[in-house]
Amino acid sequence: MATVLPKLRSLELAPARFRTIATAAACGLLVIVATGATVRLTDSGLGCEHWPGCTKGNPLPAKDYHAFVEYGNRVISACTIALTLLSWLAARRTLGLSRTVRWLAAAAFLGTLAQAPLGAITVYSHLNPWLVMTHLFLSLVVLAIGVVVAVEAWRLATADVEPYLPLWARRAVLALAALNLALLLSGAFVTAAGPHPGGVAVRRLWSFEPAVWLHVRVSAAFALSFLVAFTYLWRNRSRWSGLYRATLVVFALLLTQMAIGELQYRTKLPWWLVLAHVVAGTAVWAGMVALAALFRRPIAAVAPRRG
Repeated sequence: MATVLPKLRSLELAPARFRTIATAAACGLLVIVATGATVRLTDSGLGCEHWPGCTKGNPLPAKDYHAFVEYGNRVISACTIALTLLSWLAARRTLGLSRTVRWLAAAAFLGTLAQAPLGAITVYSHLNPWLVMTHLFLSLVVLAIGVVVAVEAWRLATADVEPYLPLWARRAVLALAALNLALLLSGAFVTAAGPHPGGVAVRRLWSFEPAVWLHVRVSAAFALSFLVAFTYLWRNRSRWSGLYRATLVVFALLLTQMAIGELQYRTKLPWWLVLAHVVAGTAVWAGMVALAALFRRPIAAVAPRRG
């Protein structure tokens, strides 16, 4: 043991290996948002009324659809905690990784770990809508941190970079990401006010039509702002071809999300279409955060270097 511990402490991880781990952790953080939305949209939030076990005196779910949905979300949460822990430990042993990224990896793990007691409090409060909203907001913040860690892992494993985009463009994309977050939160209020608040006994927040009115206008503001950013990159695609392609992917996701949103509204909000809308919106959020990180310092393999 006296010889093994020093070897473990001196263990170094290749940047390419850390890139794989960090990407897996970011994907796990995106998946857990989708499974959490599934719990809410299927009215399964109280499928397991105790924590960490499903029922009092029994850790496993009963033969009930809602119990299996809720318990499955808990299992995936545990896997995501393990992935973010692995990412943090790997960050501590990765050559060339900055201290900031290591702290961000630790924050992603701690934020994911905090979801467990917050989830328990939410269950014991019989799905208080404000706690449910807090649960979602924390998930989005932790996902953003995980995506930034993954982008930095790709940056380290790919090539050197230079922060050569104009300062106004880097600031503008941060404002666009903040507007995207406002869009997600307004959508969460629509869900909380609509037919899928989490269960028949769950108190709804606000009124459905005013919530939709606000959400549609925030969606329009975000879409128009994103179109301006996309047009700028399209006009300069020969200079930043990689960033243009990345933005094109996020733009396609945004159009898909908007199309699903229109379809779900016209078909009276079937839960599976609402889930598809949430998953698409979460993917747009992850892509928007990745773009913000890439605008700050484009990866050489994604955008050409000057000189």
